[in-house]
Amino acid sequence: MVFIWFVDVTYLFFLFQNISPYFWSSLGIALCVGLSVVGAACIIFCEAVAIYGVIVAIILQTKVEAVKPRDDGSYSLAAANAGYAILGAGSVTGWANLACGLSVGIVGSSAALSDAANATLFVKILVVEIFASALGLFGVIIGIIMAGNANFVGA
Repeated sequence: MVFIWFVDVTYLFFLFQNISPYFWSSLGIALCVGLSVVGAACIIFCEAVAIYGVIVAIILQTKVEAVKPRDDGSYSLAAANAGYAILGAGSVTGWANLACGLSVGIVGSSAALSDAANATLFVKILVVEIFASALGLFGVIIGIIMAGNANFVGA
């Protein structure tokens, strides 16, 4: 409630209305690649996470189309919707791949330590690692579904 007293909500609407949808789509693609690379920087078994981010970034980049702004400098509602959809798809994929990379790195490190202590635990922890790597695939699937709604030109 305190936030509403200090900020004019109509000004925020004006601000977000006049930001280019290409900024939002570029930010989503950058978040997708950047967070996926950070997730892939973990210890072991994380190389696929960066590939997931690059694949989704290529899919998102193919969704961006050139649209001329209106006479007042703003963009159509379809273009704004597409920009926000690409931002959401990229950020969801990036954050999911970051969580996937961290969890796979932690589980992979634990698998290496447990294998050194007791060789029978390796298969059990490898199953947990497979479930941890499924987080990245869930992010890729959700990102592709969200990007399917992005259409700059409109229906």
